[in-house]
Amino acid sequence: MSDRAYALFAEQQQQRGVNLDEVRAKLKALKIETPSWGYGDSGTRFKVFQKEGVPRNPFEKLEDAAQVHSLTGLAPSVAIHIPWDKVDDYGKLRSHAESLNLKIGAVNPNLFQDDDYMLGSVTNADPAVRRRATDHLLECVDIAKETGSRDISLWFADGTNYPGQGHIRKRKGWMQEALTEMYNALTPDMRMLIEYKCFEPAFYHTDLADWGMAYNLAQKLGPQAEVLVDTGHHLPGANIEHIVAYLLDEKRLGGFHFNSRKYADDDLIVGSVNPYELFLIFYQILSAGSDSDEGVRNNVENIAYMIDQSHNIERKIPAMLRSVLNVQTQFAKALLINHEEVDAAAARNDVLGAEDAVRRAFEFDVTPLLHSIREEQGLPLDPMKAYLESSYGNDILARGKGGASW
Repeated sequence: MSDRAYALFAEQQQQRGVNLDEVRAKLKALKIETPSWGYGDSGTRFKVFQKEGVPRNPFEKLEDAAQVHSLTGLAPSVAIHIPWDKVDDYGKLRSHAESLNLKIGAVNPNLFQDDDYMLGSVTNADPAVRRRATDHLLECVDIAKETGSRDISLWFADGTNYPGQGHIRKRKGWMQEALTEMYNALTPDMRMLIEYKCFEPAFYHTDLADWGMAYNLAQKLGPQAEVLVDTGHHLPGANIEHIVAYLLDEKRLGGFHFNSRKYADDDLIVGSVNPYELFLIFYQILSAGSDSDEGVRNNVENIAYMIDQSHNIERKIPAMLRSVLNVQTQFAKALLINHEEVDAAAARNDVLGAEDAVRRAFEFDVTPLLHSIREEQGLPLDPMKAYLESSYGNDILARGKGGASW
């Protein structure tokens, strides 16, 4: 790292009234959860492209995740997906994670890949199918207890493709009925994070189509239910930072699934298509961090930042490194916003002045800042380069092809 480059950067920020000590502290505290499924074979709607060296089981997924954390210091937890990561002994899986300086993060039930769920899981017209789906949710609560996980992330493919195919209001009631039973099984320190998606694989209606439906359901369930914002699960043109601000004000923003999209699906690396959107999401969160309402501030402190990506053509570990580093970069830029300057401009109706105060932070090169932080933490200045120069990528080729997949 160039000391001169950082000194110049620090001088610029001091002139702008940015507290760099506070910025550095918040950067060091940033934690991003990576998903086990992002390390395994996965595919598009057309094909799973099998790669050499992908993990053959959940234990090897954790080993790959440990590489990302050791090089970045950003990713100490790994989300698991059941039954993709089903094992006989979850205590053993938890111990393996801890031996790698990791912990098991959110538990994700799978209610979309069984033949029984073709026409819905917890909203299926067949009560036997609904019972099976609800039992799987309860199974995941038990798994979370064994792994020491706080969060259970819920996404449902449930919906219909044609008018008349299903009774929409009855399905709404069945969804609430199943999640109420699950909610009642949570321990006091656990959370239910409710995700949504406006379409696909259901095209006429999706039972949990948007953040408002997820929010309404969370309100009915209780304070341990919150909304999970997937950055790719919105209609074109949706203002995601507005959604984030609204949920923060309601104290119901549970977490994120970070990814990106160009048109419909959401498996692109976060920040690869619209990094400014990611920056603006963090702008809203950081603005709420100094809110006069203690509940809003507490909500900010408990947001779960999680990656949800399936890397189809990319190498798995480098793709995950790029993902967490993109999040860190936009978070660092958002930390440079002078909120007093923005608020003052907005108060005098200076539209361009307020916009400029936000955008200027986005345009800063934060490389000197990130290098300084990594140097202080004993991390490689360029984690991607460090990984590519290591032997790990070649060593895992001995696993061969045909590893764990969806």
